[in-house]
Amino acid sequence: MDKNKNKIIKIKGMIMNVEKLNIPVKTIAIVAAVAVAGVSSVYTVNEGHIGIVKRFSEAKEQVNPGLHFKVPFIDSVEEIEVRTRKNEEKMASSTKEQMPVTISVSVNWTVDKTAALELFRQYGGLSQFESRILDPRFRSATKDVIPQYDAEKLIQDRASAIQAIEANFIEEMKEFPVTVDNIQIENIKLPAKYLTSIETKQTEKNLADAEKHKLARQNLEAQRDVNTAKAKADGIKLVAIAEAESIRIKGLAEAQAITAKAKALGNNPLIVKLTEAQNWDGKLPATVLGSGNMPILDMRSEKK
Repeated sequence: MDKNKNKIIKIKGMIMNVEKLNIPVKTIAIVAAVAVAGVSSVYTVNEGHIGIVKRFSEAKEQVNPGLHFKVPFIDSVEEIEVRTRKNEEKMASSTKEQMPVTISVSVNWTVDKTAALELFRQYGGLSQFESRILDPRFRSATKDVIPQYDAEKLIQDRASAIQAIEANFIEEMKEFPVTVDNIQIENIKLPAKYLTSIETKQTEKNLADAEKHKLARQNLEAQRDVNTAKAKADGIKLVAIAEAESIRIKGLAEAQAITAKAKALGNNPLIVKLTEAQNWDGKLPATVLGSGNMPILDMRSEKK
């Protein structure tokens, strides 16, 4: 009550001040109307939005961000965001093997700037466009894809499912003035029993992989031993071949020398005597004979 009394007192005071200035009330009313009209004729559109100018509730034009003027008391302005928006849907579905799954998916999308006016005329704004057009088609595109994947593949190959959903959704939205930027599978919720079975299967797979690795290592070590033994045997074989070849070459050389010497002796008998002379130590041969035996010497001269 005290506050209202204070306001009344202030208004009375202003009126008394105006009366003291002798300014006509009509003039004051005109000035006030002009001021209000001037203020209402100026408006701004925020960055990242498109302004839709309505005249008597009919959408007339779209304007870009910044300062603008309109007809006061007749025109009004609504903004449509043209920055990237994100919509998220959580829905129940089923996998290829008829396993129930709850999946959360999101999509980033943008209104085409040049078509903001048309979108407003057809749907009355972004909220109605989302609820009537975008969200139902997004759910439909997702539910068409999820049943094509079994649970394990859906978890392991999430990127493939995302690409399929994105292709479906882009096809469904191609006639609307929006651009689909990105789709993500935010969460996949499967029954607890299935998750336990997946964990057990993965554990068994890890154990099997460990056994395979161990066997492969044993085979590698065994093959390494075989290679070492083979290399050693090949080395021994090569040494033996080298020794045999050396002996063969040496024997061949000796045989060739003997053959050459025999051939030389056969062609010149005097070489025999020369060899005997070279090997004589200067002593006469001593022969021990029994009594009554006389040595026989060949004193005949050699015929020439």
